[in-house]
Amino acid sequence: MDISAPDFTTARQLMVDGQLRPTKVNDPRVLEAMRRLPRERFLPPAAASLAYIDEDVPLPGGRALMEPLVLARLIQLAAPRAGERALVIGAGTGYGAAVLAATGASVVALEEDKTLLALARGALAALAPSVVLAEGPLAAGWPSGAPWDLIFIEGAVPAVPAAIAEQLRAEAGRLVTVLAPSGLAPSGLAPSGLAAPGSASAGHGIGRAVLAERTPAGLAMRPAFDCATPLLPAFRPAPGFVF
Repeated sequence: MDISAPDFTTARQLMVDGQLRPTKVNDPRVLEAMRRLPRERFLPPAAASLAYIDEDVPLPGGRALMEPLVLARLIQLAAPRAGERALVIGAGTGYGAAVLAATGASVVALEEDKTLLALARGALAALAPSVVLAEGPLAAGWPSGAPWDLIFIEGAVPAVPAAIAEQLRAEAGRLVTVLAPSGLAPSGLAPSGLAAPGSASAGHGIGRAVLAERTPAGLAMRPAFDCATPLLPAFRPAPGFVF
């Protein structure tokens, strides 16, 4: 036996009991899913040892696997119900979609990065086969599957695009995400294409987790808690002209 190999099972229990349960995560479905799902399987092998740190874990393409606590609190905020149709936008390697599916929701995971799609395809097939993986531009959502009971944008965005809000079920649909602070700058990447641990959200400041519900007057947003999570590159505003 290789005694230097990481003890992922113990690390997974410590993540739940040390990071999640003491910090307002109390949905038993979320806790059980994150206690059971091997988070390391949703990472490139070189990053597997970082699976259970209480920070975002860098992924290729300037992306990140969301910090466990932030992910857990966002899914808990969404209050998914068994049988609801849910869309995860910016699903990355599929871990958040797998946790959401474990609550009983019927999940479509949308991703546009081919490297992340390849990682998600293998992990989801083995660990969350009910999740349907879809490829397409994140900012467009997945209108062919609309209306959605729940949309989870897995990352920070400057604003919720109207095209995505319109895909929610009328007068019942809800959306969770993190609204990013203004003045965002891209995080720096190491030569390998992966940022150093913790730098995925560096420079982004503190955002605000929100629950948005569709009403006849449009989206009604309720701030829930402050958190720092990386901006999804697909939603980054285009640079303006400089004279």
